[in-house]
Amino acid sequence: QVRLVESGGGLVQAGGSLKLSCVASGRTFSSLFMGWFRKPPGKDLEFIGVIGGRGQSTSVADSVKGRFTISRDNAKNTSYLQMNYLKPEDTAYYYCVADINPHPRDQEAEYEYWGQGTQVTVSS
Repeated sequence: QVRLVESGGGLVQAGGSLKLSCVASGRTFSSLFMGWFRKPPGKDLEFIGVIGGRGQSTSVADSVKGRFTISRDNAKNTSYLQMNYLKPEDTAYYYCVADINPHPRDQEAEYEYWGQGTQVTVSS
């Protein structure tokens, strides 16, 4: 019922910045928690962070805290992942996710809707 489309991935040098966007459609955007996961090559899926429908309950994983910021613009039905001070280990396929009320917030099984993903590659 909900369609998520990511954009903004690409190549960036270590220390640089990149901003991912996720446009949602299919239901009232403000009713959805919007989150981000990533899948490094050959490694497990990793939770990045999530933000509540009105910007409440924002959380970011310790591995990216201080470097990554999640935000949303409900007027545009869009969530964002701002990534700063990127490291080679940030190289991964990044997924936008959504759910009405994910709990626990960091579990992939809690998110019903997933985008197609976008590749982020950080060169050293």
